[in-house]
Amino acid sequence: MTRTLLIEIFTEELPPKVLAKLGDAFAMGIFNGLKARDFLEEGAFATAFATPRRLAVSISNVRATSLDKTMREKVLPVSVALDAEGRPSAPLVKKLAAIAAQCGKVVITPAELERAPDGKSESFFYSYTAKGVALQTGLQTVLEDSVAKLPIPKVMSYQRQHGHAAGHTVRFVRPAHSLVALHGDQILPLTLLGLDAGRLTEGHRFLSQGRISLTDADSYANTLAEQGKVIASFDLRKEKTRTALLATAGNDKVLMPESLLDEVAALVEWPVVYACKFGDEFLSVPQECLILTMQTNQKYFALTDAAGKLRSRFLIVSNLQTDEPRYIIEGNERVVRPRLSDAKFFYEQDQKKKLAERVPLLANVVYHNKLGNQLQRTERVKALAVAIAGLLGSDIALAERGAFLAKADLLTDMVGEFPELQGIMGNYYARHDGEAEHVALAISEHYQPRFAGDALPTTDTSTAVALADKLETLVGIWGIGLQPTGDKDPFALRRHALGILRMLLEKRLPISLTQLLSNAARQFAGNTNFKDPGSDVLPFLYDRLRGLLRERGYAQNEIEAVVAQQPERLDNIIERLDAVQAFAALPEAEALAAANKRITNILKKTESVGNAVSKELLRDDAELQLFVAMEALKPEVDAAFAKGDFSTALKALAQLRQQVDAFFNDVMVMAEDEQLRNNRLALLAKLHAMLNQVADISKLAA
Repeated sequence: MTRTLLIEIFTEELPPKVLAKLGDAFAMGIFNGLKARDFLEEGAFATAFATPRRLAVSISNVRATSLDKTMREKVLPVSVALDAEGRPSAPLVKKLAAIAAQCGKVVITPAELERAPDGKSESFFYSYTAKGVALQTGLQTVLEDSVAKLPIPKVMSYQRQHGHAAGHTVRFVRPAHSLVALHGDQILPLTLLGLDAGRLTEGHRFLSQGRISLTDADSYANTLAEQGKVIASFDLRKEKTRTALLATAGNDKVLMPESLLDEVAALVEWPVVYACKFGDEFLSVPQECLILTMQTNQKYFALTDAAGKLRSRFLIVSNLQTDEPRYIIEGNERVVRPRLSDAKFFYEQDQKKKLAERVPLLANVVYHNKLGNQLQRTERVKALAVAIAGLLGSDIALAERGAFLAKADLLTDMVGEFPELQGIMGNYYARHDGEAEHVALAISEHYQPRFAGDALPTTDTSTAVALADKLETLVGIWGIGLQPTGDKDPFALRRHALGILRMLLEKRLPISLTQLLSNAARQFAGNTNFKDPGSDVLPFLYDRLRGLLRERGYAQNEIEAVVAQQPERLDNIIERLDAVQAFAALPEAEALAAANKRITNILKKTESVGNAVSKELLRDDAELQLFVAMEALKPEVDAAFAKGDFSTALKALAQLRQQVDAFFNDVMVMAEDEQLRNNRLALLAKLHAMLNQVADISKLAA
């Protein structure tokens, strides 16, 4: 017979930022442990519960006793188990006695053993049925293992004050006060963290009255909600919070990042939303500052109008439900005012000093001990941005000014208080200082894209500065030997690489990758700590490019056909991929791809012979016909390629299928006559160049 199992640890307030993770780990640790020990029926599932003061799990279809198991245990190799006369050796007698004790038998005789091949030799095996164990026995081990493996960021040590473990030191994420272990309506006699299991738990710290006795495991969530004013499910609590915020916001838009919703759901057991206000005078401060202040320091939810302009209303999520919320609202309004006043003060003070006046002070800010300070870095980024702006044909002076001011806001009070506002505040202060619009935008947009899916810089000036900033970081950090290793990437070089690739790819920038890397490396001339990493960074970029293109739905062989050629520019790579896709769909594609692969292998094994073909040395009809067809087709292919019409170029090559097949059927490439051999190799080299002008179609071969 199976029943629902409930395990709950009731504690002091758990760390909110890891509560959801702890809850899931606790639930799955117990579920997987019981499953591995055959306590779960088919279809059993776990429901995780996590509140600020408890971790719990409910598991359906749990057996009272685990299933019997048929075991087959290796005893000893025959050569060890039997002596020279074939009698049981002392090691065998000793081993059988140990197995008998383990199985609960008086004795096991050699006659009960199975002799079977074991690799290159033979061994004795013993088969027996291991009886199932009681749930409380198996669960005790599972529970201890699961708790020991919880991803606890910082373990606390404390002494138990009561019970059988009074005076003993216990280690857990927070002091634990009670343990519930119910199988159906029966208490399982378990112990954990110095606690004896029972059926008593506690509800909301203020809205519940007294301890709560749980009738059975199935009624856990409902009992806590009805008697204890606790929503036990983290996910349900989060969604109820979201729904209440939207309802209270009315016609306004509520700003509720998932990270803030998660944290608030980990701070309350019975979420109630109230609307509060702050003074309109604070709206003169950039709204990003006010929003971040409310979200970071107070866990409040800011409101905007339909156009995205901040309102002087905000929402709080309280852990108290009351018919008279006036004191809660007034208290939170009093708390937020000093925070907003600080933001207003920082903003007004920062504006008294121009960004340009702060730039020399970047010399006092260390960038990296092997790469100098932030002022030196600014000079490198500025020179690189100027070079990129020249390649883009955009305004060099604007790019130079944008790069010069890009990091100046790091020295402002506002960014010192809220590092997340770097770039954003620089934009505001640059406008206040009268800088050009594109310069102000470059200060904020040069950080873009910050993450996967983030927007790209909107102007050529911003793009030049953003590329320069990311290239300087990628090449500079790599050049001092701090490239990513395994899953470690402390300087986010993978993110910088993806940002560079996205800008080149999506903005169709006609710039050479190697030229960009070379320009970046040149900025570190004279730095003895730096070694040009271009030969390593380029393959790294192509690997990231493969991943980007996979995300866009291209097949691996299509991507490889284009990227294997290590294209210098990425502005036309999408057209190349689309052309490869169209070519691959042609009936001639498979044969031509296989032929191209064969040509590649042949040419790899021979010394370079060039592609100058002598028509007079074309003796066989098949090679002459191939040459004539190639010559006739070449102007069409070259013209299409020059126009960027890669699809037409590749499709035109399909016309060579018949001649290529005939050549390989009828012509001996490696002829004994050196002149004939070299001429045929030159013909193949010429064909190879035509076939691979757009992409390496040999990569399409199966």
